[in-house]
Amino acid sequence: MYNYETINQATKTGDNNNVDIKEKLFKANCITVSNNGSVGYAFYQNQMFTCTHDVNPLYLKDYTLTPYIALFLCTIIEKERFRWAYGRKWRPIRMPSSLIKLPVTNLGTPDWQWMEEYVKDILLPKLPQKARDVWEKRYNLQPQQPTTIKLTDRKWQKFKLSSLFTIKLTKGDIKADLIDNGFVPLVSSGETNNGIVKFVDIEGDGKAEIFNGNSMTLDMFCHTYYQPDRYYAVGHGRVNILIPKFKLNKHIGIFLSTIISKELYRLSYGRAIYSSVAENITISLPSTIYGEPDWDFMETYIKSLPYSQNI
Repeated sequence: MYNYETINQATKTGDNNNVDIKEKLFKANCITVSNNGSVGYAFYQNQMFTCTHDVNPLYLKDYTLTPYIALFLCTIIEKERFRWAYGRKWRPIRMPSSLIKLPVTNLGTPDWQWMEEYVKDILLPKLPQKARDVWEKRYNLQPQQPTTIKLTDRKWQKFKLSSLFTIKLTKGDIKADLIDNGFVPLVSSGETNNGIVKFVDIEGDGKAEIFNGNSMTLDMFCHTYYQPDRYYAVGHGRVNILIPKFKLNKHIGIFLSTIISKELYRLSYGRAIYSSVAENITISLPSTIYGEPDWDFMETYIKSLPYSQNI
């Protein structure tokens, strides 16, 4: 049984975190938006609460709402307050069709992780330790404890790329300036931006092959990148596609891309990496006692680095 006397009610007021009297129960971890009187004020509710008909509880779909994401969304939602007034209430019948602008991923979906990290970056450094402790306790946030891991904690062993990946050279020569804009990365040779030169339409040029994400690209100059999403690759950039023979993820991919790119000094424009060259590249990796790549160690090492939560 819930104690109704200790359950907050969100109301249309523009202060006191929308909290007033107590009544009907709603589940926690949502945003409440007032639709009458002081229209458009938004607040995060981290406990079960009650609310009047003047308040709309908003529950996030297909993603877990966190206090940081909620703060970002509350700010964005309140930017729309000027559109509404007492004579034009923000009722549930209007709210579903209302539009707000949010940061998006390469696929055009809301970039929830970016929003969370953005709020952390601007909020936490400005809070004194006492206030930060209160914040973490209030919202049940567990501060990350850094883990000290050294690369020398494991024995290193040499492995050929061909033993780790199926390597293929992209076919066709898709032209960035001839393809419509879209959300699919187009990868070429380059030292920046993950090798991406443009985001193109998913149909491409109708000829080039589209490659699955969670793979890696290795260009003619040995610039190596982990590609999380589906992508195209240009032929004139001599982009080699590295399809893993093991269970790859973004943390292992970042570790490997750093190691492979260390071979860059061996190559030049006159000694470009073709698939036959890539297959014979040998790299050193942390290994297990059985002489196999220690994927768990590589993943744990990347996760232990400062700001790894931003990956």
